[in-house]
Amino acid sequence: MQSPIPDEILIQRILNGDQSAFRMLVIRYQNLAFTMALRIVGRREEAEEVAQDVFMKVYANLSSFEGKSKFSSWLYRIVYNTALTKIRNYRPDISSLDNEKTAGAMANRMGTAVYNDAEQIFRAEHVSKAIELLSPEDATVITLYYLSEQSMDEIAQVLDIEPNAAKVRLHRARKKLREKMEVHGLV
Repeated sequence: MQSPIPDEILIQRILNGDQSAFRMLVIRYQNLAFTMALRIVGRREEAEEVAQDVFMKVYANLSSFEGKSKFSSWLYRIVYNTALTKIRNYRPDISSLDNEKTAGAMANRMGTAVYNDAEQIFRAEHVSKAIELLSPEDATVITLYYLSEQSMDEIAQVLDIEPNAAKVRLHRARKKLREKMEVHGLV
């Protein structure tokens, strides 16, 4: 099995006009870009629009990527800014956690799954619901650290803050996440 083509090589190919290289880059990052956008804007439709806008911006501005940081950090910064711009005009209501709906959805998903798998899905849904209750800034730092596995330095670059401030923001976001989960009985 071949190892994936490094981002730097894909970027060079894109800048040389290789459309298939851009498709590969989009495929590589589309899920993470969408997930981060969803955490910020809160609605699937708006997150899809943000992700599309992001990749159009990436394509249009790729020549300005200097390579001083990882491409993913540069991309997440674009996602973050685009999503924040999106919510300036519209901030969706955050729905309350409905235990009956969650339990019903869980029962439908269980099917033939092993109990442990079902329990893991159940916990993941609760964590996801709790993240949705956080502010966009807190949801972003949690998503970058845990889902995108970004380092503190990379998170600091995305958020345009100092690494120590990123650590503090992550600590506070974890605390708020735990509080949300306790308040809503998700722990």
